[in-house]
Amino acid sequence: MLYEMRVYHCAPGRLPALNQRFANVTMKLWKKHGIRQVGFFTDVIGDSNQKLTYLLAWESMAEREKKWTAFSTDPEWLKKRAESEADGIIVEYFSNSIMAPTSYSKLK
Repeated sequence: MLYEMRVYHCAPGRLPALNQRFANVTMKLWKKHGIRQVGFFTDVIGDSNQKLTYLLAWESMAEREKKWTAFSTDPEWLKKRAESEADGIIVEYFSNSIMAPTSYSKLK
C-alpha cells in the first residue's frame, strides 16, 4: 500500500470554502472513482491555520494514475471546482508526497 499526503495552502479566509467543497462535492466524486481517503486534518498548532492536509491510500502507482486522472478530468469535477472558485481561488499552492510504510508502521 502507498499513501499520498497532500497539503493545500488556502488563500486567506478560504479554508471554509475548501472544507465545504470537499464535504459537498469532492467526497462524492472520489467515491464514484474509487479513491480512498485515510483522513483529513487541519492544524491546531503549526505554521498556518489556512492549511488542509489529507492522506489517500493507493494499492499502486498505476492505480493512482488511473483513478486520479479519471477524477481530475471528470466534467462534473471541473464544473463544480470552477463554481466553487467564483469568488476567487481557494488553494494558492499545494504539495504532495507519496510514501511507503516502514516495516514497523501500524499502517501497511
